[in-house]
Amino acid sequence: MENLLAFACLLLTLVLYWLAKKLYRRTGNWWSAPLLAVPLLVIGAVVVGHIPYHTYFQDTHWLSWLLGPATVAFAIPIYEQRQVIRKHALSLSCGVLVAMPVAVLSSVWLARAFGLSELLQKSLAPRSISTPFALATASTIGASPDLTAVFVVITGVAGMLLGEVMLMLLPLRSRLAKGALLGAAAHGAGTAKANELGAEEGVVASLTMMLGGIATVFAAPLIAWFV
Repeated sequence: MENLLAFACLLLTLVLYWLAKKLYRRTGNWWSAPLLAVPLLVIGAVVVGHIPYHTYFQDTHWLSWLLGPATVAFAIPIYEQRQVIRKHALSLSCGVLVAMPVAVLSSVWLARAFGLSELLQKSLAPRSISTPFALATASTIGASPDLTAVFVVITGVAGMLLGEVMLMLLPLRSRLAKGALLGAAAHGAGTAKANELGAEEGVVASLTMMLGGIATVFAAPLIAWFV
């Protein structure tokens, strides 16, 4: 019975994602974005159905595993736009080297200011990078992988929604700047939004996200010392 329920959870998640994606393509409304709508609907179904977390995760953990190959797949558009990357290599590198420490330090300092526990501080530290990199960092610094994954999703959704507003308010005309802002602030979700703006924005966001993730993983021992 439990195995059947776990498979039903996987099927429900896939169907909801397909429906939300179809609706988002048709309407373009922020509330129909799959990264926002699907988690809320799944949480509602799990709560109403009194489904234990381990039952839901039994079969759906394969979806989390696919995040790794999906992240690697970003290498394809990056390779196709390598001329743009060569042209702006210094700007992108400097942006990543500034953005990642700011993201980690601001998360930890705000957590301390609000009196959050040490576990929450550690789990919040890698929230601004994509899930595969964040989970690798979490295991190194003693954070909770589950909490880190939740914070990563929240950061991505908030960055995707607020990033669009910021682009309207800030006088950013450069495609490079728009893509870098979304990639650094909202990782995968921001990259998806950047791809909607244009191919160059999407490539820059992908590169920023990947470089930021790699830099944070290598800096994990330093982050562990800080927190």
